[in-house]
Amino acid sequence: MRAALNREKVLDAALALADEEGIDGLTMRRLAKVLGVEAMSLYNHVSNKADLLDGIAERVFAQVERPDPEAPWPEQVRGVALSMYRVFRRHPVVPLALVTDRSNPTSVRALEPADALVGALFAAGFDDVSAWRALGAVNGLVFGSLLLSTGGFTGDPGRHAGERNVGAYIREMDPVALPHFSRVLRSTRSGVDPEADFMYALDLLLRGLADDSRTL
Repeated sequence: MRAALNREKVLDAALALADEEGIDGLTMRRLAKVLGVEAMSLYNHVSNKADLLDGIAERVFAQVERPDPEAPWPEQVRGVALSMYRVFRRHPVVPLALVTDRSNPTSVRALEPADALVGALFAAGFDDVSAWRALGAVNGLVFGSLLLSTGGFTGDPGRHAGERNVGAYIREMDPVALPHFSRVLRSTRSGVDPEADFMYALDLLLRGLADDSRTL
């Protein structure tokens, strides 16, 4: 006898399907086939595709590690940002859904990482406006780095999107007209590490935030 279907099982299967097929491959019909049920039965557990995407986004946000509230605030921000980056790289359908406004989860479970980040910024002395701006800078870094490293949230999350493009750039580029960009592409084409790039940028951002906190 097949176990009774519930929302958790639907979301588990939806996330697995989305990881494999992408956001456009996640349809009610395909999901129902994976679960071995009729598509209409899914609507007993999710309202529509938007609810489905919100549900899987919530599950992925729940995987983000929460910081130690007793740790120095830069360590808290670094920990949450790095965990978000790693979790979203494993499930690129979620940042794609978020940035294209196909998902906007508002549950406590989904927003806890943001709350932890803002709490760390308040502990550093940021006021409401500066904390909001700093949160935007962290989110911009996380999502921007993911976009660059996966080629639009749809490529191989283990590779940098630039690896597929650098060869074409080098073949087409005039090193005389563009000497600086040409040089950096040739010197880095075999040594790109997306996570190392992200951590370097994150450290730069944290140093800037630390400088701002000292002026508050």
